[in-house]
Amino acid sequence: MHGVTSADVARDSGVSRTTVSYVLNDTPGVRVSEETRARVRASADRLGYHPSVAARTLRTGRSDLVLYVLPDWPLGPAVDTLLDRLAGALAERGLSLLVHHARSGRPLHELWRAVTPRAVVGLQAFSARDRDAMRRAGIHVVASSISGDVPDVFAATQQGIGRLQARHLLERGHTPVGYAAPTDPRVRAFAELRLAGVQAVCAEAGLPAPVVVPVELTQDSARAAVRAWRDAAAGTAGTAGPGADGTAAPAVAGVAAYNDDVALAVLAGARAEGVPCPGELAVVGVDDIPAARFAEPALSTVSQSLDTQAEHLAAAVVAALDGTDSDGGPVPDTLELVERAST
Repeated sequence: MHGVTSADVARDSGVSRTTVSYVLNDTPGVRVSEETRARVRASADRLGYHPSVAARTLRTGRSDLVLYVLPDWPLGPAVDTLLDRLAGALAERGLSLLVHHARSGRPLHELWRAVTPRAVVGLQAFSARDRDAMRRAGIHVVASSISGDVPDVFAATQQGIGRLQARHLLERGHTPVGYAAPTDPRVRAFAELRLAGVQAVCAEAGLPAPVVVPVELTQDSARAAVRAWRDAAAGTAGTAGPGADGTAAPAVAGVAAYNDDVALAVLAGARAEGVPCPGELAVVGVDDIPAARFAEPALSTVSQSLDTQAEHLAAAVVAALDGTDSDGGPVPDTLELVERAST
């Protein structure tokens, strides 16, 4: 059985294929009576016909797609939330989101030439060659706040996360401070900048540098990290032993974790080691994933307000398509400390 075509809709509704095309593609500047429009749409619905997006792209030279270039990052709740919110915000503007994950190995130019997106959102820095080629093809290129195209904003935001975590721990008296680092090399840039924010706050407060311990998402690794922080010397980051005066150094009392997943592992490690939280070890994460509020104890965390970031990206795309400011204006301050029982 052949697929339903516009000719089938034309025969069923008693109009020409041209009229079917005008109605179903909402062609501007064409006068078609409301009665005819209703009849054509009713036939299309009854027959299950939908205009070909590919064909419309060939005719108009553009699609309603926005290509979102996702770097080779591990996928998780934060990325999923950002994608979901961005897709929703763009859908309200009649645009569809297509995600390209860099780990596929497919060259970017092959993809954008195949789908002809109206805009490309860069969550990684584009090469000058790709950027210029897309712009020559009439594709709008939108840099995000976490793209290498705007490194100052990216660095400030990531360091701001670490600063917010450290200030929260210090204000609650949870010192000395430790840092639970991720072990995935793909997020090294994020982790190093967040750690730098924690280090800066400790230095400004005249406290020892945070004791950095990598934490894999396993109970054995988390337990080992908790033991390392309990044995850590206060004077030297990442080391263990007595203090400078020969007395026993205080154990790390507050841990800033790279993200909520790492923080939840630390909480599990503390429970397994019999370390009360937050009585002897307070923990603060990043991202405010749904599981954070159901942890035991409930996890304090830094929310990045992904709804706001997604809306900002969507506005930047629309601004670019309208021929206005393609960067969407200044990035709003979206960081917020969500205090729960773990601190």
